[in-house]
Amino acid sequence: MSYKTWKSQKYLLDKMSLNDLVKAYFTYPGIQVYLMLFFALCILAVYSLGRLADLAIVVVVVILVYPLVWYVLHRFLLHGRWLYKSEMTAALWKRIHFDHHQNPNDMAVLFGGLHTTLPTVVVVTAPMGGLIGGLSGAAIGLAAGILVTCFYEFCHCSQHLGYAPKSAFLERIKQLHMAHHFHNETGNYGITNYLWDRFFSSYYDSNSSVPRSPTARNLGYTDSEAKRYPWVAQLSTGSETAPIVAAKN
Repeated sequence: MSYKTWKSQKYLLDKMSLNDLVKAYFTYPGIQVYLMLFFALCILAVYSLGRLADLAIVVVVVILVYPLVWYVLHRFLLHGRWLYKSEMTAALWKRIHFDHHQNPNDMAVLFGGLHTTLPTVVVVTAPMGGLIGGLSGAAIGLAAGILVTCFYEFCHCSQHLGYAPKSAFLERIKQLHMAHHFHNETGNYGITNYLWDRFFSSYYDSNSSVPRSPTARNLGYTDSEAKRYPWVAQLSTGSETAPIVAAKN
């Protein structure tokens, strides 16, 4: 299935069941590419005859480092207010995060773009794996990074489903993530792991802990900002992602 065909089916997570999500998730072209790469990289790691201990260390390191990398990117890049201030990067910022905060339940803009996510995973995991285990380490490091990315994407999607999870853990991370979207976007940057939010003092466990933010839905791209830096607004004209000034009650 092509991306255009997949997107035309309009997957709105708040109107979907878990079974609907599973079907939409595994038919998404980006996820299919990730999974094919994962298996190919695992085969490469095996045929490269890397030491099993080194490969295990690489996997553990990737799993431990990934939440920190996500936190830094989410807080300082995706929520940074500098990408929309340049015509060269406005479209990128709009696609990678602004659209998601404007339409949190639209699965098409929830997924990270393959052209931006995959290079990031490569840069973060392959060199790290290579330093530990050579070619096989680089391959298994990238494979681990891709698999963790798939896990994050699925958990992220599930947090936007219109149902209460039976698992206490899933219910808790859903609550924290919904607060990030609809109450105050300057905290709770994690998806499945909020350790770094706690470490960097951006964690809040209840809406009463921090004031409601008027920019939770527009990430600071208000009407006044749109007048100064019009490129995101121009790209949003006539779409469902036109800038909004304040979070909806």
